[in-house]
Amino acid sequence: MPARSRTWRGFLGWDHHQRRDHHDWWHERRRLLPRYHEEEIQSTISPKEVTKIALRLHHLVGECVPCELEESQITKPHSSVITSKVVKAAKESGGREHRACVVFCLLVCKRWFKRQSLVELWDAGLHSVRAIACEVIAKKIIEEEDDTNYLLHHVLLRRYSIVLDGEEMPAANVIERAVDLHALRVIGSSGYQKCINYLWRGWLIQDENDPSNFVDYGDKDNTDFLVHLDPDRMRTPKYQNAFQLIISFVYLGLYTGAVNTINRDGDLDLVEGLLYTFTLGFIFDELTKFWKAGYHILGFWNALNGTLYSLLMVSLALRFVAFSKPQAPDGSWGERQMFNEMSYNFLACSAPFFWIRLLLYLDTFRFFGAMLVVLQVMMKESIIFFALLIIIIIGFLQAFIGLDYAEDYVLGDITFICQAMLNSVMQSPDFSGFEKFGHPFGIILYYFFTFIVMVILLNVLIALYNSAYEDTYDNADDEFLAIFSQKTMQFVRAPDENVYIAPFNLIEIFLVALPFEWWMEKKKYERLNDIVMGIIYSPLLLIAAISETRTAGEIRANRLRGEDDDDVVEEWEQMASEVDFERDGWNKTVEAAKANVEEEPAVLETRKLRAEVEELKRMLVDLGKAVGASKGGEGESAKRGAGHDEDKGWESGAVTQVSEE
Repeated sequence: MPARSRTWRGFLGWDHHQRRDHHDWWHERRRLLPRYHEEEIQSTISPKEVTKIALRLHHLVGECVPCELEESQITKPHSSVITSKVVKAAKESGGREHRACVVFCLLVCKRWFKRQSLVELWDAGLHSVRAIACEVIAKKIIEEEDDTNYLLHHVLLRRYSIVLDGEEMPAANVIERAVDLHALRVIGSSGYQKCINYLWRGWLIQDENDPSNFVDYGDKDNTDFLVHLDPDRMRTPKYQNAFQLIISFVYLGLYTGAVNTINRDGDLDLVEGLLYTFTLGFIFDELTKFWKAGYHILGFWNALNGTLYSLLMVSLALRFVAFSKPQAPDGSWGERQMFNEMSYNFLACSAPFFWIRLLLYLDTFRFFGAMLVVLQVMMKESIIFFALLIIIIIGFLQAFIGLDYAEDYVLGDITFICQAMLNSVMQSPDFSGFEKFGHPFGIILYYFFTFIVMVILLNVLIALYNSAYEDTYDNADDEFLAIFSQKTMQFVRAPDENVYIAPFNLIEIFLVALPFEWWMEKKKYERLNDIVMGIIYSPLLLIAAISETRTAGEIRANRLRGEDDDDVVEEWEQMASEVDFERDGWNKTVEAAKANVEEEPAVLETRKLRAEVEELKRMLVDLGKAVGASKGGEGESAKRGAGHDEDKGWESGAVTQVSEE
């Protein structure tokens, strides 16, 4: 079937079986970070073998969840559905050689089940529960893995691929795939967050020779201060985020200074020049991301930044227009002053966007991160409201225009109609203007429109917002971890990429790349970039080196105690070594006092009753054997007594006979 025909069938709702193509897969498997080089990263295990393992797991989950169950039956800690045997079977699906890709395959199965829930609507609940089961199994496998090095490098960061339509799909790892699929349970697992923490702190970096492989940062336990004064450490997500946060505050300060110090003559001062220079750097950064990563990165923040930068560029353009106009004599009002005032009006209107933009760089803090998640979910839910609102507005607008045209054959009240409808949407209707408008149809239609918008649609919007807030609030911690993981992955760049954070990307473009990159040798060019980045980031590098030197001492102390590198001694752990619960008998007291939470009380009582019944049966059997043995003994005694009587009778008879003779 032609692609255009399939598109129209899907749009009209005639194609009940949803079409699958490579674009859907690309959207799901795309990397979160901009790909500055279209290198083809190969899967470490044969994609066919990975696909077979995924099919085994798909069959396993389908058999373990044969019918639609409550989500709590799957997700509770000691589930009777996802048991230890199920987790063990999932681990064995890859064998000893390919067990590292099992978690990745479970995420693939989650995507398959989510797709099945869309295609097979009659079993949507069943497939959704199975998708949750895949997450639960993956989380348990991650948390049960004791080898941290194996978990980080082979399970979470190693890239794998599957076969789709006979073609090998580009490889991805568990860290990226979990964020793409919004697998909150996997993201919230301890091992996953340890990996994200190591990436955030720069303890795990991409190998310069193999971008698909992550290696440990070798100098994290080095206490030498100069070792950490390395411009390459600016690839660390933590430092990039800190620098962006500083730049955003400086940007806001420049805007505040520019909007509060208006130049009546229209000249650009230093503050305004820096403000517009920063804006150009941010625009180049957005265009670079769009050019190299595609439209998939576009989202709410891109739209907000685009609006902000557009207002600032319009303001700058109007300033240039004002420069081209002559100064009015004697300080009178002229074209130069008019365009200058218009420029400042656009500049002033951009203030809300500046402050909202600041939230983008505060999402690493738990409060702001959770709040942003709630706002994003609410914005998505509001799409339903705005879709209904637009349809209602278009319908009533056409009716009002028809009444206006039928009255005098002239469309003269369109402005009044639009303003009245917008006032109604903003809960400030004006009924007086419609009393003589197409009487009596105009006022009746306006009453209907106001009722639908203010009573029905706005309540629908409130209900949607309330539902979105409740759903997000219940998973606030996991949602924050998800947004933090996504931000971390966005900072991870290719190892041969030089980190020039906007607006310093202008230095890279016009002072480094254009003059030198096309003719200079690679090693010399890298050395030049290191020098430039060292100068730009020198204040932050000094602070980072001090912090990393102190952290190196903590890492060495943790290794001496046999703990992980990121271990922190808490209050309750400081004197733990001075207490021996086994020797003082406290463990026995605790064992006797604690309840068995692994199994339901009803199950325990049933088992206890069964044991008692078995004991009773055994006692009855023993009793029956004892009674049978007793009866058998009495019978033998009776037989022996009868025989003895017969012998005595025979003897007495014989004696009588002898005596008679």
